[in-house]
Amino acid sequence: MSRRGWVLFTAMSLIWGVPYLLIKVVDDAGVPVPVLVLTRVAGGAVILLPIALRRGELGMLRPHWRWLAIFACVEIILPWLFLSQAERRLSSSMSGLLIASVPIIGVVLARLTGGTERLTPLRWAGLLGGLAGVALLAGPGALGGDLGSVVLVLLTAVGYATGPLIASRKLAGLPGLGMTAVCLGFAAVVYAPAAALTWPSTVPSAKVLASLAGLAVICTALAFVLFFQLIAEVGPARATVITYVNPAVAVALGVGVLGEPLTPEIIAAFGLILAGSVLATQSGRTATQSGRTVARPGDARPDAPLPAGPAAPGEADEPGASSPAAARP
Repeated sequence: MSRRGWVLFTAMSLIWGVPYLLIKVVDDAGVPVPVLVLTRVAGGAVILLPIALRRGELGMLRPHWRWLAIFACVEIILPWLFLSQAERRLSSSMSGLLIASVPIIGVVLARLTGGTERLTPLRWAGLLGGLAGVALLAGPGALGGDLGSVVLVLLTAVGYATGPLIASRKLAGLPGLGMTAVCLGFAAVVYAPAAALTWPSTVPSAKVLASLAGLAVICTALAFVLFFQLIAEVGPARATVITYVNPAVAVALGVGVLGEPLTPEIIAAFGLILAGSVLATQSGRTATQSGRTVARPGDARPDAPLPAGPAAPGEADEPGASSPAAARP
C-alpha cells in the first residue's frame, strides 16, 4: 500500500475502535439511548447530506427507497439502539469483541440465503472457533456477563452482517456516501419523537457533550468520508482488514482509559473470535472459478459508486464490508 493508504488504514482502524468507549461514557452519564442515537445520526446526516447533494448522488437513490429504508433499519436504526442499550451493563471491551463476530455471522447468513461459497474444513474451523469465543464471553465468568445485554450486542452483529447482503444484492452500484447520508437522515427522523420525549432536563457535562460530538462528527461523518477514500486508495478487499483491528482498539481503550479489567476470558475470546473471523472468511473458491475479478488498489475512484464486495480480503462473491456501513460500529 502507498503511504496515503497506510495513513487512511491506520486512521480508520483507530476511529472505528473508539465508538464503544464514547458510547460507554455517554451511557454511564445517564443520557437516554434515543437521545444518544439521535445525536449521532443527526450530526452525521447534517455533515454528509450536503456533500452527497453537491456530488449529485441523491437523485439516483429515489427508485430504491424501500430497500434503503430496510438497509437503514438493519444497519443503523436497530443496531445502534441495541448497542447503546447493551453498553449500559456491558463493558466497552466486551461489546467491541462481540461485534467482532460480524464476519462469522455474515458467512453463515450468506450461506443460508443462497450464497455460492462452499464451507471448507478451514472455514468450518473458523466458524466453530469464533462461536466458541462468543460463548466464552457470554459465560458466567466473562467480564460483566449480563446475558440479556450480550444478546443485544449479538443482535447488533446480526444487523451489521445483514446490511451488506442487502447492499450487495439490492443496492449494488449505488453511491456509498449518498446511501449513508440518506440512511442517517432517515434514522434521525425515526428517532426524533423518542428523543424529544426523553430529552434530559439538564445539560450533560462537557465530557459527555464531547463524547456525543465525537460520535457524530468523527466516528460517523468523518469516518465514512475517510473510509470511502481508503477504498478508493487500496481497493475494497484490503479496506475490510480494519474489521480485524477495531476490536483490539476497543479493548485497549476500555482497559487503558476506562480501567476495565483485562480478564483471561477476554484475552482467550479475542484470540478465538479474531482467528475465527479470518479463517471463516477465507474464499471457498478462487476468483477465476467464480468468474469475477477480485478488486485491487486503484480499482475504485473517489467519485465512483461504492461497489458491493467481499466480506474479507480474498473473497470472490460474498457480500461484505465494502458496502457503506458494513465495517463500522
